[in-house]
Amino acid sequence: MTSSELSSSQPPRPPRPNLAFRQLRGKRSPAEFAAAVRRAAREIGERVSCDARYVGRVEAGEIRCPNYAYERVFLHMFPGRTLTDLGFAPRAAVRGRRAREAEDAPVSHSARLPYLVGETWGAPEPYKTQDPYDTHEKPEESDVLRRAFMTGSGATVAAASLSPFGLAIDATAAERPVRRVGTSEVTALEEAVRRIRLLDDRHGADGLYRRAAAPLRAAYALLDAGTTRHAAEERLHSGAGELAISVGWLAHDSGRFDDARSHYAEALATARMAGDPGLEAHAFCNTSFLARDAGRPREAVRAAQAAQRVARPLGSARLMSLLALREAGGWAGLADRTGCAQALARAQALYARGRSDADPEWMSFYGEAELEGLEAQVWSTLGDWRRAARHAGRAADLQDPHFSRNIALYTAELADDLARGGRPDEAAAAGLRVLALLTEVQSSRIQTMLAGTARVLLPHRRATGVSTFLDQHASLPRAV
Repeated sequence: MTSSELSSSQPPRPPRPNLAFRQLRGKRSPAEFAAAVRRAAREIGERVSCDARYVGRVEAGEIRCPNYAYERVFLHMFPGRTLTDLGFAPRAAVRGRRAREAEDAPVSHSARLPYLVGETWGAPEPYKTQDPYDTHEKPEESDVLRRAFMTGSGATVAAASLSPFGLAIDATAAERPVRRVGTSEVTALEEAVRRIRLLDDRHGADGLYRRAAAPLRAAYALLDAGTTRHAAEERLHSGAGELAISVGWLAHDSGRFDDARSHYAEALATARMAGDPGLEAHAFCNTSFLARDAGRPREAVRAAQAAQRVARPLGSARLMSLLALREAGGWAGLADRTGCAQALARAQALYARGRSDADPEWMSFYGEAELEGLEAQVWSTLGDWRRAARHAGRAADLQDPHFSRNIALYTAELADDLARGGRPDEAAAAGLRVLALLTEVQSSRIQTMLAGTARVLLPHRRATGVSTFLDQHASLPRAV
């Protein structure tokens, strides 16, 4: 018997209990501690579904390293401590473990099923520099995702592949008979939407959009296949619509306005067919934003107002605040300062009411930083550069450092406002900070903003830092 055969026949080592984490729980029951984790998550704008079972698995050592969302929550709960202090293994020591185990496992029927691409995501740069939505803390979720998008319209589903989002469909899917969709496929679809949003927050849209069309086709193939239960069907319609909006946003942020408009319209139609006011409000919200960027401010106002009519019964003050900001952006495009001021006042008053359980999951991005950033855009459109720069600076300072794309966006807004406001040296300094972030962020929107700033700064090359910014910007690789 060879040494490899000997090693492969050995049972895996049992997990080592996490005694440090158990000690931090103290006298609280697992359920009480899980509730504390969920409260801490809400305090920092995270959403985690922590329960007593999850706590038990951490303490048993089954979860060697939490995903980034849980990491931020735990570090918020226990300031000054590191993951190692909490009893977890370093992320680098865990990364890729499951992929290696899969390579060593004997080939079976399950190897032909759709697979999850482990902790390293198997993605090209820039995604392999971070694994922002690790899944090794929940093996049962991997099983759900392996079954994702297995049914539907044969070749369409077989072609769907989205490795950076942890989902892939194998070539044998077309050979399998169509069956009705269950909760596992719906859950996988919802997970794909979350992953797309998180990757966009961290890296921008350009590198993601090309990969996003396949799962969207698969999602609508699932709709065609039908579901086993009414509740699953409602979730499936909502998930497909949210995915259409997410893909539309990737098109929007990468400058593909016609594609974005089509995806938003598809989401709106899905929402109306399903009678889903939350999805309808979201689709109108993004349609308003797109109309503003595409130079159709009156449409932006109408779409934002339609969104508010649909969203009012939902009971989310934060959603109504965001929609008021969308309306303000349209009024700014029409140079209507009165309408703009009224919408901004509503947005701020509604935001001050705080979060609630009625807030949609997709609004996790809407915190104080986004409020400041959107207000900066409004004042910039109105030509009030000083006020715009003040709000953009606040937005960049307030943004969670994990979300590089938004920091780059707010700082690019700041650079442009400073340049147009006659402060070229400060604008150049802000522009250089953005250029440093573009090694990990891909966004045509941000590159377009920087190009405009560079044009404004050209006559001021002698000002401190301006020539350095212009030279570095000129050497920036252009998006294909």
